[in-house]
Amino acid sequence: MNISRMKSSCPPMKDEEWPVEIAEMKAGFAGSLNVYRTMAHHPALLKAWAPLRQHIVKDSALGPVRSELVILRAAHRMGSAYEWAHHVIRARALGISDARIREMGGTPAGEDGLIARAVDALFDNARLSTEIEQALSSSMGTQAVLDLIATVGFYSVLGYMLMTFNTPIDEHVADEMAKRPI
Repeated sequence: MNISRMKSSCPPMKDEEWPVEIAEMKAGFAGSLNVYRTMAHHPALLKAWAPLRQHIVKDSALGPVRSELVILRAAHRMGSAYEWAHHVIRARALGISDARIREMGGTPAGEDGLIARAVDALFDNARLSTEIEQALSSSMGTQAVLDLIATVGFYSVLGYMLMTFNTPIDEHVADEMAKRPI
């Protein structure tokens, strides 16, 4: 994945620029990452985004490990260096091995392969085939299938924003990736 060095036309907002109408969000998730500091240029969108983010990131029926695998595959498919780097760090924090993380950029086997095929189907066909949907439902349940679809959509939208505005990878993530490349 190519990390663009171009200057952003919509850079992450600095603390002193933070919009007053979302002042309460700066101390939480929104102020902690460049993706949300970029989205802060549109306070109403960031406010509307927060409840869906809570579900996708914290409350998904996929659970944390499967969620990270879905996000890694989506980041790989989009070519989003920001999402890939951030979610390598999150995956490692969950105990996912570097080998397993790398496989999400290739052709993983087992349930990881099923997840990769599902993400690929959404990118390639805008839907899950009956075969993939039934395999996912049998393995994870219908709510997890719905959350997988929502997660791919959620992170695709973030990826579009990140890549459009050349949002820089957060410094702590870039430092960690430099110390421990995948």
